[in-house]
Amino acid sequence: MRLFPSVRLASLLLVLMLTISGFTARAAAAGKAVPKNVDASELAGNEGETAVAINQLHPNQLTIVTNLGSASGLFHAWSGDSGRTWNHDIIFPGACCDGQLASDEFGNIFLVYLSGNILVSMAISTDGGASFQSLPFVATDVGVPKIPFRSLAPSGKAVGGDQPSIAAAKGSVWVSWTGNNGIIQTSAASVTGLGQVGTFSPPQGLPGPHNVGDYGDIAIGPQGQVFVVYQNPTGGEGPATIYGALDPDGLGPQGFQPPQTLQMTNVGGFDYIPAQSGRSIDAEAGLVWDRTGGAHNGRLYLIYLSEEPQESNDTDVQLRFSDDNGATWSNSLRVNDDATTNSQFNPRISLDPTTGNVAIAWEDCRNDRGNHGPGDTNGVPNDDAMMYVTLSRNGGASFLPNKRLSAGASNDNDAANGVDYGDYGGFMFYGGNLYYASADNSNSTHTNPDGKLSHFDIYTQPVHVQ
Repeated sequence: MRLFPSVRLASLLLVLMLTISGFTARAAAAGKAVPKNVDASELAGNEGETAVAINQLHPNQLTIVTNLGSASGLFHAWSGDSGRTWNHDIIFPGACCDGQLASDEFGNIFLVYLSGNILVSMAISTDGGASFQSLPFVATDVGVPKIPFRSLAPSGKAVGGDQPSIAAAKGSVWVSWTGNNGIIQTSAASVTGLGQVGTFSPPQGLPGPHNVGDYGDIAIGPQGQVFVVYQNPTGGEGPATIYGALDPDGLGPQGFQPPQTLQMTNVGGFDYIPAQSGRSIDAEAGLVWDRTGGAHNGRLYLIYLSEEPQESNDTDVQLRFSDDNGATWSNSLRVNDDATTNSQFNPRISLDPTTGNVAIAWEDCRNDRGNHGPGDTNGVPNDDAMMYVTLSRNGGASFLPNKRLSAGASNDNDAANGVDYGDYGGFMFYGGNLYYASADNSNSTHTNPDGKLSHFDIYTQPVHVQ
């Protein structure tokens, strides 16, 4: 979450969990198959920046976290029946926002979030996400002296960190975040079993001259190696540079290598598009690493947003991959298959560790032509969004036709959420089941207590990909 002095988050929870039967070209053609969405919250208020995790030992157990107002705690939901029914509560009262989740091979579910004073904090669940307990973790700033940083507390004073990311696998849990000094920082701990977490390492800033940035992600490779990605500058309309850095031995003694340039993009840190006119978007670079032992074992995937030409609002989801720990990369592949110049934003990528298949989901404005059609709410083009997803079964060489997931169009201005949809949504792909979390105020289910095109609500639907 990118904080503004005047912004107070008023989020409850939103999750869209989608059913995709077959994901065939016939069903996905032109995204015309309209799914049935389910309102899982039926609650007043807004939600956004949601995270989703699945218990790898018991895949019927799901958990979700999302923002719940400034320093008001995190809204938490969990399910023991693959998302058919949900329980809800508030965890960590006084917490701010930016929750992210990761699950591991032992059945642990880890949570990283920002506390009320915008410090990175950690928690763990050992019961499939039904409850969380705090983990000892202190995120102190390291590296160069303080520099101006656009993440501000209500007082206007720069504090704490921003947009932490988390990954858990191969007997380790890793966290990355942007520190108060703007430097990308990391910390890690060993994991030996359910609830068996070692001491987190002291926070370490990336080395070298290009270690400042934000809106990043972290991934763990098949030998325990680690890669981080982020962009800089962290403000403005762009252009921006996406950087990446490798720690070749993970928990070993080597540490991260100096970051290298991966990609240039015209999507800046605060790039305003009609569908996120108040909040703006960023390139939202994301990572997944294939650890399956299959045909593409060791392949590292990177997604990001592009914009061509600059300030056209024609943003697209792009994918690249590397088979040598990020030393070299494939050419960019455009993931969204629309023939419009409308916006796509807030992409998320997930890899099913049981198959090696890769899925990407995002918010999409392709259907908003400003013609009062089914993808338009107000006669204005390119400011209404629906969720789309696609799947690759060949290691990212190609993707199946994009599949529309939203039954109705949503509008950020009508939500009056301050953070619009947020910087990201949650996304998880495991055992052929696909779960995406995002905001929706279409009221396609007619159960939103705030009514149509008002505050965002929670939509759920069981998911299966054949």
